[in-house]
Amino acid sequence: MALQVGTKAPAFTAKDADGNTVSLSDLAGKTVVLYFYPKDDTPGCTKEAQSFRDNYAEYQGKDMVVLGVSTDDEASHKLFQEKYGLPFQLLADSDKTITKAYDVDGGGYAKRVTYIIDGDGNIAHVDEAVKTATHAQDILAVMG
Repeated sequence: MALQVGTKAPAFTAKDADGNTVSLSDLAGKTVVLYFYPKDDTPGCTKEAQSFRDNYAEYQGKDMVVLGVSTDDEASHKLFQEKYGLPFQLLADSDKTITKAYDVDGGGYAKRVTYIIDGDGNIAHVDEAVKTATHAQDILAVMG
């Protein structure tokens, strides 16, 4: 069961593919699209990442931050990011701290769930029925 709309998004700090530290608190005031996915470089996850890549300019135009999270490590994320030219950060959650905090632990992987976190740090939308090929457009449609 995913976290509920209107609740405070759990704080997190993680490393991205380049070893940079990313904290939710550093993104205060921005809308954050936090999308969880099972595994780097698998068919569905690649489609979903490419969907965000292909629509990334629209997200930037709306001052929205896109963060992908899986239980893969930084090295795996780096290869995935480079292979597909992904312009957004992928966060390594190898110890499943974020995955568990957001209630998307699938037992060894992250379930495919997306949270939209508003500028005040509250969950504004939850998508548990992700269509990988059109996910980025679907989220943009929800955000208006």
